[in-house]
Amino acid sequence: MISVSTANNQSSATHKLLVYQALWAMERLQLPNSSSEASVAEKFDRVSAAGFDGMAIDLGALSMEEAQATIPHFARTGLGGGLTAFPQSVEALKPALELAHRIAAPFVVVIGQDMPIHVQDMIPRIEGWLRIAESAHMPIQFETHRNCITNDLFTTIQLLDAVPTMRLAADLSHYVVDREMPCPPTAQLQNLITRIIERSDSFQGRVAARGQIQIALDFPQNQKWIALFHTWWRQGFAAWRTRHAHTGDLDAPLVFLCELGPPDYAITGADGRELSDRWSEALTLATWARETWATLILRDLANDLANDPANGPAKDTP
Repeated sequence: MISVSTANNQSSATHKLLVYQALWAMERLQLPNSSSEASVAEKFDRVSAAGFDGMAIDLGALSMEEAQATIPHFARTGLGGGLTAFPQSVEALKPALELAHRIAAPFVVVIGQDMPIHVQDMIPRIEGWLRIAESAHMPIQFETHRNCITNDLFTTIQLLDAVPTMRLAADLSHYVVDREMPCPPTAQLQNLITRIIERSDSFQGRVAARGQIQIALDFPQNQKWIALFHTWWRQGFAAWRTRHAHTGDLDAPLVFLCELGPPDYAITGADGRELSDRWSEALTLATWARETWATLILRDLANDLANDPANGPAKDTP
């Protein structure tokens, strides 16, 4: 029997998972029964019809003018907004923060293109971007991404130590390639990934192998990597839920962004055609994320019941 105290408890089940699709990931995708690439409007419509919660636009793939032209499509489809910025200086982040407000993005993902060689020179850039974001009342998350200020796993760990307020958007595929990570990872690498996960406030959906940034989800030889990423996403979702339960921020959403890029991210054959169906795989990633989230909700509800004094001795569900 569920006690009154449990029924009235605002458990972490009230947290929300929002699954986004990246507009960049819709590049070179054709509509069914069509030989041409879909228009931006058609891409928004397709993502909305598929049940995604939002669309993320990317200032590395779009000019500012092209990005601003998407604003009506967010209002028209009701999709939540997401934005990734590639600022080449501290001040260059400002226009992206303004655009993020216009599409009601909950935060901006930063892939900083001002990337000094030495960590001590990177710290002022990170702090500068954080300062500008705070003044614009728009949170930012630094994506774990190659060819930017967080290019390397080891460097990023040092930045996290130096800047306690630095938060991440975890695209773990980049660090698998960056470190040519074995599967399973060594204990040292897994410990470092755990530190990344514990500082991450959103997650991105792509599976990598040690020599390939984006691998097909249904190839038998890739299943060990898929299992590894499943483990990391579950670990990340669970850490996020625990962190937000402790802060009492029950209305905060966790964003999971499906971001399967076109070639050269997608692997192609000799004929130039992709070896897997990116759209179908995006739907698969969305399903996996929602299933993982639902499993954690059930786990947390079970723990709420088990730890309620009115329901007997406490015990935790793993």
